[in-house]
Amino acid sequence: MAEWYASLSTLELVFFYIAIVGSVLLIIQIIMLLVSFGGAGDMDMDGDFDGDTDTDSGLSLFTIKSLTAFFAFGGWCGFAAASYIDNTWAPILIAVATGIAAMLCVAFSMRAVAKLQCSGNMVKEKMIGKTATVYVSVPPARSGRGKIVLTAQGSYTEIDAMTDEKERIPADCRVRILEYKEDFAVVGREKAAEKAEEAKEE
Repeated sequence: MAEWYASLSTLELVFFYIAIVGSVLLIIQIIMLLVSFGGAGDMDMDGDFDGDTDTDSGLSLFTIKSLTAFFAFGGWCGFAAASYIDNTWAPILIAVATGIAAMLCVAFSMRAVAKLQCSGNMVKEKMIGKTATVYVSVPPARSGRGKIVLTAQGSYTEIDAMTDEKERIPADCRVRILEYKEDFAVVGREKAAEKAEEAKEE
C-alpha cells in the first residue's frame, strides 16, 4: 500500500484526495436520504449555496448534492485517467466532463423524485409550521415562485413557494412554512421564522 501510494504522481494524488472526500460526503448524503424516507422526517443533509442555478423547467444544478456527485465521480475518473494517460490536461478534461454528467444526473433524479408527490388533497392547516428544503430557489418579496420539498402527511411532496424576505432563498436552504395559500406556500428561513415566533411570544 505504501509503495503504491508513493508511486502516485502529484496529479493522481490531487484527484485521489478529491475523490475520497467527495465519496465520503456522497455516502453520508445517501444515508441521510434513506433515513428521511424511512420516516425520520424531512431531509437533514442540507446547506446553502449562493450560486444555485435554476432553469424554467425547475432543474436546480448547483446544490450540495449535485456538487458532491461532481467531485466524487469526477475525482475517480480523473484519477483513473491520470494513471493511464501521460498528459496533464486530458485527465482534467475527462474529470470535468464526467463530473458535469454526474451533476446533471443527480439534478434530474432529484427533480423526478420531487415529482413523486401525493396526488390527493393536502390538509393546508397541517402544513403550517412544517420545515422543508428549498429545491428551486425562492425569489425575494413574492416576486416569483420557487419550489420546496418535504415529507408531509405520509408523502414526499413538492410545493410551489414564495417568500416575504428581501433576499432570495437559495436551493438546499432549510425553511419553514408560514402560510399556505391556494396553490403555494409562503416560507421563511428556519432561523428567521424561529426568531419571529419568539418575538410574538414576548
